[in-house]
Amino acid sequence: MTKKQGILSQLKENYLFAVIRGNSAEEATEISEAVYEGGIKNIEVTFTTPQADESIKELAKKYAGTDMVVGAGTVMDAITARIAIIAGADFIVSPNMVLEISTVCNTYGVPYLPGCGTVTEVAEAMATGVEVVKVFPGGILGPAFIKNVHGPIPHVEMMPSGGVSLDNMETWMDNGAWAVGIGSALTKDMKEKGIESVSENAKAFVDKYNSLK
Repeated sequence: MTKKQGILSQLKENYLFAVIRGNSAEEATEISEAVYEGGIKNIEVTFTTPQADESIKELAKKYAGTDMVVGAGTVMDAITARIAIIAGADFIVSPNMVLEISTVCNTYGVPYLPGCGTVTEVAEAMATGVEVVKVFPGGILGPAFIKNVHGPIPHVEMMPSGGVSLDNMETWMDNGAWAVGIGSALTKDMKEKGIESVSENAKAFVDKYNSLK
């Protein structure tokens, strides 16, 4: 098994992705640790977070050898992708498809999950070696998008990000989602109830997933 295959296998096993957006690297790390405590193990620290690479580096070092898989999200160019990988990111996620990022990720043996919203974009991503595409924006495209794409392209794996909730996770899974990305639903109570609420919300998603799989 190659490095890339091993990472993809672990991501699939963990299934739930936490999309982490912090006001600082420190906050992103704190949220990530709370999410992991709640049972979500795929951690996507987005580059909308200032100094996101510092959070990635800290998490990758602290949780080395565990089942946490640390990656980078909202990666918009190849330079940022390389910075993230050097910091310790084991996967790269973009809101769109960028050929240069795919090239960098293939060079380092790291999975690239680009955002795709049409069949053409999915096919173009696959042509560069992408094995899993991010269905984005998931809340607009909806679960049926995956099922419809799997008609002509059954072998592409697809992960929705945006629009995934406790109420519709089963529908996404039934339509063939390879994994699901969860964002603001994890931190929606943090201002009022503190960091503990992040762990509680994460656990709710984990419990829901375990009841469905």
